Amino acid sequence: MLSIHHIAIICSDYERSRAFYRDILGFPVIREVYRAERDSWKCDLDAGKAQIELFSFPAPPPRPSRPEAQGLRHLAFNVDDLDGEVARLSAAGVVCEPIRVDEYTGQRFTFFADPDGLPLELYERLTAQSA
Repeated sequence: MLSIHHIAIICSDYERSRAFYRDILGFPVIREVYRAERDSWKCDLDAGKAQIELFSFPAPPPRPSRPEAQGLRHLAFNVDDLDGEVARLSAAGVVCEPIRVDEYTGQRFTFFADPDGLPLELYERLTAQSA
């Protein structure tokens, strides 16, 4: 294994999720295609060293997404300025949990949710000054 290539997310409302990941979180679109045989949109977003793939499918079944549900717990993004990102998300109407500190690394983090309730995390990277 070399690295993570992509994370795939099936959306209940493709337009709303695309706007959230592209416009609010700021991930640029690499490509977007409509697959008529599946009645499905697919949007590849640039997430740095990996991609996020957003999919639409007709009437996808809901999935439990509480952080302690079995399966994927959450998706975490590195940020350099946690306070600035929380303020930016809050200004866009995204509710973030109170900032916490990882008891093992000392790094700060917070959780929020995407339009379908998928748990997302912002994890503040250590800088040379704070290391």
